[in-house]
Amino acid sequence: MTNSRVWRSGGISLRIDERTIAVDLALLAAIAILGVWSIGAGDFPLPLGEVLWTLAGQGEDASRFIVFGLRLPRLLTGLFTGMAFGVAGAIFQSLARNPLASPDIIGFDAGAALGAVILVIVFGASGTPVALGAIGGGLITAAVVFALSWRRGGTPLRLVLVGIGVGFFAYAGVDFLMTRSDIFEAAAAQAWLTGSLNARLWSHVETIAAGLAILLPAALVLRPSLDRIELGDDLAAALGIRVDATRIVAGLVGVLLAALAVASAGPLPFVALVSSPIARRLSGAGVTLVTSALVGAAVVAAGDLGGRLVFAPTQLPVGVFTAILGAPYLLWLLATQIRKGAM
Repeated sequence: MTNSRVWRSGGISLRIDERTIAVDLALLAAIAILGVWSIGAGDFPLPLGEVLWTLAGQGEDASRFIVFGLRLPRLLTGLFTGMAFGVAGAIFQSLARNPLASPDIIGFDAGAALGAVILVIVFGASGTPVALGAIGGGLITAAVVFALSWRRGGTPLRLVLVGIGVGFFAYAGVDFLMTRSDIFEAAAAQAWLTGSLNARLWSHVETIAAGLAILLPAALVLRPSLDRIELGDDLAAALGIRVDATRIVAGLVGVLLAALAVASAGPLPFVALVSSPIARRLSGAGVTLVTSALVGAAVVAAGDLGGRLVFAPTQLPVGVFTAILGAPYLLWLLATQIRKGAM
């Protein structure tokens, strides 16, 4: 049980969950620690005092270049990407009532990756066109998955299985394009497909921040409806929820969040999959979009920092590190679902 209170003022009432607030504050503190540590770590390490002094607007010219020109854009891109993946995962897991229904498992990330790679290899694009290609690929893939999985009625398990199949098809398209490109295009695309925050600039931060500014409020507005859909479609309809319309709108928001994240840092494995379950376990609540966003940000920040430090001087892309951490969780989740008879 969660310890919650209701705040009322005039005709407005707001439920305040004390445990969720405490968890969110702890996550913010953890993200701040990881962020300062990440800014100070690297080939040219900066002591804690220098990092804080530089962030405050002081510091030497070299420190300001390292912090504001190189490491802070990388950190913010990673945090915003993790937030987008975390909320997208929470939305789809809620809609499908299945912890396996995250964008990286049901093919949406793969579709976004295919759309971006087409723009990179076929049209030689970069920057904003690649982001638009990722969004377009994610939307087309989502439309295909939902069309195939909900014909003549559907189940959450069918959504997951169809999504996995469509995801493999999309990655096959990526592999085909890679074999048809020259070595330089293939190398650039492969570095992005691995999932990396290297060479991120303020333009990347601005793009994903603008997307989050639109999509996160939309997701928060949908949160009460998602809570009721988790009770079952019939009960949600009895409570006044327009189930089909909510699925369409929430699915669109989730796909756009996932595609935006893929466009910013590549298809980081397992971030969307693990964020919502961790958030639910920490807060003890139902659909926790804010907590899921913070968990996603912390996972990406920790993965990027770990990839740079654990095997130093060799640096692993953040996508490799999140895959190393997420694969055992996926195996555990599959075993749990099989024991429950859900698969």
